[in-house]
Amino acid sequence: MWVPQELDLGPLLPHHLSELFIGLILVGLVWAVLAKWVVPAFEKMYAERADAIQGGMERAERAQAEAEAARSQYAAQLSEARDEAARIREEAKNQGAQILAEMRDQATKESTRIVESARAQVSAEREQALNQLKGEVGGLATTLAGRIVGESLDDDVRVRGTVDRFLAELESTSEQRQTV
Repeated sequence: MWVPQELDLGPLLPHHLSELFIGLILVGLVWAVLAKWVVPAFEKMYAERADAIQGGMERAERAQAEAEAARSQYAAQLSEARDEAARIREEAKNQGAQILAEMRDQATKESTRIVESARAQVSAEREQALNQLKGEVGGLATTLAGRIVGESLDDDVRVRGTVDRFLAELESTSEQRQTV
C-alpha cells in the first residue's frame, strides 16, 4: 500500500491489508470479551455499590426517623413526668394544708378541753376552799362568840345555824359590793 510521505503515521498505519483484517478481528474479539465478561462484572459491581449506597441512605433515613421518634417519645415522657411531678406537688401541698387544718382543729379541741377541765378543777377547788373556809370561819366565829358571851357554844345545830346565817350575810354583802 502506498502512503504519501507527509502522512506517515508511523507504526499504527497498516502496511498490508492482512494486518488490517487481523487488527479488526482482534478488536472484535477484545470487544466481545469486554462485552461478555468485563462490562457485566462492572455493571454488577456498579449495581452492588448503588444498592449499598441506596441501602445505606435508607438505613440512615430509618435511623434518623427512629431517632426522631425516640426523641419525640422522650419529650412526651418528660412532659408526662413533669405533669406527674406537678400533680404530686399539688397533692402534697393539699395534703399538707389538710393535715395542718386537722392539727389546728385538734389543737383547738384540745385547748378547749384543757380550758374546760381547768375551769371545772378551779370551780371544784373553789368550792372545796369555800367549804373549808366556812368550816374554819364557823369554828373561829363560835370560839369568838363563846368568849364574848362568856359561855361555851358546843351545841352543833345551833352553831351551824349561826355560822350559816353569818356566812349568808357575808356573801350577800360581798355580792352587793361587786354589783355596785
